[in-house]
Amino acid sequence: MLTIWGRQNSSNVKKVLWCADELGISYEHVVAGGAFGVVKTPEYRAMNPNGLVPCIQDDGFTLWESNAIVRYLCAKHGEGALYPRDLTQRAMADQWMDWATSTFTAPYKDLFLNTVRLPAEQRKKDVAQRGLQACADHLSIVDAALAKKPFLSGSDFGMGDIPLACLIYAWFEMPIQRPALAHLEAWYRRLALRPAYQSRVMTELT
Repeated sequence: MLTIWGRQNSSNVKKVLWCADELGISYEHVVAGGAFGVVKTPEYRAMNPNGLVPCIQDDGFTLWESNAIVRYLCAKHGEGALYPRDLTQRAMADQWMDWATSTFTAPYKDLFLNTVRLPAEQRKKDVAQRGLQACADHLSIVDAALAKKPFLSGSDFGMGDIPLACLIYAWFEMPIQRPALAHLEAWYRRLALRPAYQSRVMTELT
């Protein structure tokens, strides 16, 4: 039995819950992290010494780090679908997964915290503006890639789309001035047709 720990408003937890729903996996979801606590307990730290979410246990196997979890679930339950059999296609999916985390997440976090999550009196407009500009620059790269194929994973939706897609919902829902990126917008519209994306990612911004 698969158990997933994490709070639903965490973009990293959204990756795992969405992925599991896309794959049709049965699982138990334990809300944890942030205001929900749990992550500082000795029991949780024994699973994830970082004290972060998400974390999973799958028939006695424990794993943390959201991208690693998505890869594991897709490899176990979605080979040939969300997890490409072809090595080059899988490498391209890995590339976009890691890019979303290593390149896009930091400026996105600056923008999101100072536009949505922090109390109004704590928000820094200059930090938000720098984050907005950096995100726009980075997303122009994504837009160019999506001009050549409908998904970051290739011709079909796959694991390579999941990390960035969990952030792109907020990009389009935040009260910000976004540049026109037609291919990115079309990708987002395709994602928004997926029931699991609607239920796990397209939720209230908090």
